[in-house]
Amino acid sequence: MSDEPLRVAAALVLDDDGRVFVQRRSPDRRLFPNCWDVVGGHIEPGESVEDALRREVNEETGWQLSIVLGSLGEVTYDGDDGRRRVEEDFLVRVDGDLSRPRLEAGKAVECRWLDAGELDAVVDGQAPGDVLIRELLTRGFAAVRALGL
Repeated sequence: MSDEPLRVAAALVLDDDGRVFVQRRSPDRRLFPNCWDVVGGHIEPGESVEDALRREVNEETGWQLSIVLGSLGEVTYDGDDGRRRVEEDFLVRVDGDLSRPRLEAGKAVECRWLDAGELDAVVDGQAPGDVLIRELLTRGFAAVRALGL
């Protein structure tokens, strides 16, 4: 196994009301099982960050990435599988029927649109995945407010 960190791209998909799309990871997932998460995944070799965002949005929801609104920076963490990851996070808009995402089979079991006031309703634990997603969503909602979206 390489000591090089895995690169990850994550998309906070926004709707017209400034809500963020979240999905609950399957309890069978190796990394952060049963945690709420945003759209995203590992960047494949030779893939740009934007190409990874485009691919992950389509794979996980069936939607098409339309615009990257801004960067939320990056975070480095160790997954519960022991691998270090460097994740780049972005606010994005998508095209498609936002009321009917196509969840990726075996990876997500439910989804919802979340506004800033509902954060405690979906992130209720202190597991590493819960802590990471709370921090990401907090940064995301702060950026939404700052951009007036």
